[in-house]
Order: sequence, then structure tokens, then C-alpha cells
Amino acid sequence: MALARKAILGHWRGMDLVTTLALLGGALAVMVFAGWRGARPPDPLRGPRMAPWRFLMLLSGAAALLLLIHLATLFGAERAPWVAGP
Repeated sequence: MALARKAILGHWRGMDLVTTLALLGGALAVMVFAGWRGARPPDPLRGPRMAPWRFLMLLSGAAALLLLIHLATLFGAERAPWVAGP
């Protein structure tokens, strides 16, 4: 509820540099961890893998790519003419 009030009142700012870097670091950490877990050989004695590690690696990699693009716009990169602005 408080976030909705901030957005309505106009006090909501976009993601700043610290938030973007923190999310980027988290996405990269999840990507590396999921890549390591997905590359391990299967162990039939322990049963099937219950987490889709390779898919999680792809999702976190895509999130990291979007965060890198956002980081570039924070540093002054301009959007392409066909991308709608805020």
C-alpha cells in the first residue's frame, strides 16, 4: 500500500545505480550458481533433479542482460529511435 501511495504522489523514483548494481550482482551470482548446478552429472541414486537449473541459468542471464541495458541508459546511452520512451 505504501508503494502505491509513493507512486501516486510522484515520489517514486526509478531504479538508481546502487539498486541496479545490486540486482545485477544477484542475477550474475544466480546465473553462475545455476550453471554450475546444471552442468553437474546426474546422480540416479539421489533421484531426479527437482530444479530446472539450466532454465534458471537462462532466466537469470536474460535478467542480467536487461540490467546491463538499464545500466547503460543510466550512464547516458540513448535509446534507439524505435523504442518508446517514458
